[in-house]
Amino acid sequence: MKILLNTFCGLCLCSLLAAGCKEKDMSMKMNNPHNIWGVISYKRSFNDLNAVQLKAAKSLGISPVADREAASELIGRLTEIKSCDLYDVDSLTHSVPYLVPRASALLDTIGHAFLDSLENKGLNPNKIIVTSVLRTKDDVKRLRRRNLNASANSCHSYGTTFDVSWKRFAKVEDPDGRPMQDVGADTLKLVLSEVLRDMRKLNRCYVKYELKQGCFHITVR
Repeated sequence: MKILLNTFCGLCLCSLLAAGCKEKDMSMKMNNPHNIWGVISYKRSFNDLNAVQLKAAKSLGISPVADREAASELIGRLTEIKSCDLYDVDSLTHSVPYLVPRASALLDTIGHAFLDSLENKGLNPNKIIVTSVLRTKDDVKRLRRRNLNASANSCHSYGTTFDVSWKRFAKVEDPDGRPMQDVGADTLKLVLSEVLRDMRKLNRCYVKYELKQGCFHITVR
């Protein structure tokens, strides 16, 4: 009986050691794309004019601030946004990373929905990239020197509006170092357009497709 018990314990120990020593799967994780439709037309689907967005921005946002120091003093009324698990914040040259809480919550929702949608469609994870956020009066002046088409009365001045790139996305690497197949920017753009279409249908936001700037211009509702 003692011999049988020792044999049984030895077999259990070997099984546990074998399970613990099992090699991780380090093969490339491939995409398995399905049910990716996008929208019929980016321009027609996302054509909320500046006047419409501006009305919402003035209603829900802050009063325009003079400079970045003044913006930093509004913490409480504004939420600072930083790169996180849901999105990346680009290197901002003409804006500062602040949004009113309502807009910050919308950004979180879009980032989360985008990652969920990629998973459901068999695509490896990527994060959206935020390219422009709150613009102070100084930021607007500097931007207009560089771009004459930039609006002097920008929705970005109210902390309700942010731009999300449709050209660039941030690939999420596997935590264990497993290689991940890339997802093309055109495919990611299609998935993002579906997410924004749904948000817009739910009256969560206004969206304008910006061709030259390579972004979706989004104002919270």
